[in-house]
Amino acid sequence: MIKNRIDLITMGCSKNLVDSERLMGQLAACGYKMFHDADDVKGEIVIVNTCGFIGDAKEESINMILELSEAKKRRKIGQIFVMGCLSERYRTELLEEIPEIDRIYGKFDWKQILADLGHRWDDSLKAKRFRTTPSHYEYIKIGEGCNRMCAYCAIPLITGRYKSRPIEEIVEEISAFVANGVHEFQLIAQDLTGYGKDLYGRFNIAELVEKIAQIPGVEWIRLHYAYPNDFPLDLLPVMAKYPNVCKYLDIALQHASDHVLDRMLRHVTCKETEELLARIRKEVPGIHLRTTLMVGFPGETEEDFEFLVDFVKRQRFERMGAFAYSEEEGTYSARHYDDDVPADVKQSRLDKLMAVQEEITAEIQEEKVGKVLKVVIDREEGDYYVGRTEYDSPEVDLEVLVAVDSCDMEVGQFYNVKIKSAGVYELIGELVTE
Repeated sequence: MIKNRIDLITMGCSKNLVDSERLMGQLAACGYKMFHDADDVKGEIVIVNTCGFIGDAKEESINMILELSEAKKRRKIGQIFVMGCLSERYRTELLEEIPEIDRIYGKFDWKQILADLGHRWDDSLKAKRFRTTPSHYEYIKIGEGCNRMCAYCAIPLITGRYKSRPIEEIVEEISAFVANGVHEFQLIAQDLTGYGKDLYGRFNIAELVEKIAQIPGVEWIRLHYAYPNDFPLDLLPVMAKYPNVCKYLDIALQHASDHVLDRMLRHVTCKETEELLARIRKEVPGIHLRTTLMVGFPGETEEDFEFLVDFVKRQRFERMGAFAYSEEEGTYSARHYDDDVPADVKQSRLDKLMAVQEEITAEIQEEKVGKVLKVVIDREEGDYYVGRTEYDSPEVDLEVLVAVDSCDMEVGQFYNVKIKSAGVYELIGELVTE
């Protein structure tokens, strides 16, 4: 155990990561030595920023706390603080089940953490984040909460209603990052397309993206977590106009069957979804769409699932993830539906859907062979420089590999790379020097 050291471990999504960086910035200003997701935690305090989205994520957070409890018994670490989505919902239960937890906080109790350590939250440091990502990219959270109230989702119960950050504040934050050498930004929110309604009386994501695109030094802007219902169509010409707005959109659709979409309270039909996707592809040529789909939702029949498979085959998403339904306490579906799809059926449907997508991804990857693509280098690993195209977000999407012995490249820099061969999960390329 090292005095004056705090280890902060982030579980779950990039939105949690932003919260962790903000808290770490405050703690660092108070004089603590900060470490994030260290392989060998040994601080006098370890803070776990938990995830409570679905069953697997909750289990992962709980297992981390249990591991830290064992480390505490061996006096390898000092106190254990728990915060985030899981403790927001299950504070009492966690304390009862894991008495080794010293202090527990909700998702937004950051000021109380500082107070309990004898310090005050400093509002002048709101733009000072303790960065945990590589020096060339950053996540920018443009809003908190969600108004959608989908039947399966506990996020609105945890975070409350949508709260947008002012455009000026976001532009100021990004400008400061650019001044420090960051040139790629992932815009994130639980519902990116809902941005601005609470502040400006209308969806305002298009204006925000346009203002960011005009900041000198912003090389790439990537958009995550759009919603298909009430999609702000004025975003599309902005995406098409500015070359530094990546031709990439993460739009979680969850399902395609009208029967399942209705039960999910998604307020959109398959026909409306297909019309929207067609318009997006038409107005933003070359765009790569990432989506997330769910199998095994209560009441999903075999016919519903096969309809979803056919939908995926027709749409040919460039990027797709899927997961099996997990009943979450307090949600509409937990209160009103029986979790009636057996676990083995959920898994077999998930396996089949992902196998279909793997074939589609392989074909789309193969189409890139022979093309020259702009690539940012994230790291050097083994025999390769590892990078990404504008169509790929950090950690969740595909990568481009360039042999180290073939050229000299720098992490964080952009290069033109000619694609020589393709696999399902990576492209192999060579540096274009002309």
